[in-house]
Amino acid sequence: MFRAGSPLSYLSPAVFTEGAGVLPDGPLNAAVGETVMFTTTLTPTDKPFQSVTWSFNFSTPIIIVINSEETIGPEYEGRITFFPSTASLELRSLTLNETAEYSVNIVQDGTILSGRTTLVIYEKVSSVSVTSSSTDLVEFSGSVSLSCSASGSSLSFLWLNGSSEVTASDRVQLTDGGSSLTIINVTRSDQGPFRCLVSNPVSIGTSDPVNLSISYGPENINLILSPSQGYFAVGSDISLTCSVGSRPSAQFKWFLNGDQLRDTGSEVRLMNVQMSQSGNYSCQAFNSKTLRSQTSQPSAITVLGKSASVKPSTNLPVEGTSVSLTCEASGSVFRRNWMKDGSELTPTDNMILSDNNRVLTFNTVNRKDNGEYFCQISNPISSDEAKYVMIVNYGPENVQIKGPNKINVKGTLKLTCSAESTPSARFTWFLNGTEIPNNSAEYIKEEVEFSDSGNYTCQAWNNITERTSSSAVHGLIVTEKSSGCAAGCIAGIVIACCVIVAAAGTTFIRKSKWRIYLKCHEEFFFLLKYT
Repeated sequence: MFRAGSPLSYLSPAVFTEGAGVLPDGPLNAAVGETVMFTTTLTPTDKPFQSVTWSFNFSTPIIIVINSEETIGPEYEGRITFFPSTASLELRSLTLNETAEYSVNIVQDGTILSGRTTLVIYEKVSSVSVTSSSTDLVEFSGSVSLSCSASGSSLSFLWLNGSSEVTASDRVQLTDGGSSLTIINVTRSDQGPFRCLVSNPVSIGTSDPVNLSISYGPENINLILSPSQGYFAVGSDISLTCSVGSRPSAQFKWFLNGDQLRDTGSEVRLMNVQMSQSGNYSCQAFNSKTLRSQTSQPSAITVLGKSASVKPSTNLPVEGTSVSLTCEASGSVFRRNWMKDGSELTPTDNMILSDNNRVLTFNTVNRKDNGEYFCQISNPISSDEAKYVMIVNYGPENVQIKGPNKINVKGTLKLTCSAESTPSARFTWFLNGTEIPNNSAEYIKEEVEFSDSGNYTCQAWNNITERTSSSAVHGLIVTEKSSGCAAGCIAGIVIACCVIVAAAGTTFIRKSKWRIYLKCHEEFFFLLKYT
């Protein structure tokens, strides 16, 4: 019962019924210094409640409202707002010690409705930071511990490596409620960045990234020759590169037939090599952090005493002309052999080998002679070969024009000229014998007029062979867009006009009628062809 003299002691007798769901299920979560809203499930009403009592831990009144008159507890002055239409309550400037159960008793039409819920106040997450026992480690032999600290209440910890969550495993330990991370026998995948994510029900915070420097290698060592062949002519320049995986960068030593060279970088350049520099080259990589080393497999370099080259009589062979390829070599040559496209050369009727196979002559070179020609030279102690790529220039020939023979006025005209030619031909266009300013293989006009009717000519030219092809001719007629008269109709009109002209009898017509008559027939056959 209510204490005598309290506001509720003046209420008339009522039926007390505990309402279900007057307040939503809890708990409600809020942060220190923020605001929480206790919202009832009652439908808003304009009729004042007989009384509303909000309490803290069921004993300390927050606010008592009787017939719209409010009585507020002194510690809540200026911190609450009461909503009379639903009996809801807003509480501001929350403190940690206000975590408790909150209850409401509402008297409406003689019925008491009750509700309770729990409010939990949290201190927001702040000052999240990570410390590491070490940031400089060696792969497979080092361990590291990361510790995460933060301010706030009821904290949960989550570790991230890059964008991936860190979970416990044989190498990974999570202790102290997840705030400590230990990695045993680190690998290069453990370099981070590591972040610590701290959260509670009302806030979340993330630390700055921490990166680990994981030293590894050397590994996967490889010695690369450039050029890649193992045989070189005297005077050649050779580059040897030692490739290796290592962090930090490895230090290098070089060896020839097991003897250390003076070179120490990742690349060695042999300039103007001599036969005395032939042998087995190898490189050794050393990592000053891991204290590990690795040596490459040896690569053999053989310096030949003879070098071959192929010199053509012309750099631009033209079909139908004579071309000679001369196989040159330094020093004594005991044998020369010619090959084409990987197979031994079989001379044809237009080829002659002379000067002990030194000169290969094409009496009249043609496009079938295109290909890769190799001259191989050898003597008892060395051999070499040289390559020449033959590209025979020819043409232009077989000039053709593709495109429409008839097009509507204002339509887009596209004509394409092609020709067989090496190198590609250049083109000149003409309309009814007059040159058109266009040098490409395509002639395009966006909106044609009747004056664009006629004979289009394409002439191809090869700037290497200095030959001009015979021209290709293409007839075109430009017609009305919506002609109501078909080809037969137009032809009929032309013939009728010709008959009338031929039958005319005036002196002037008689003198010119045959010329006009022949012109009519010419127009007639032109229409039959292009309509």
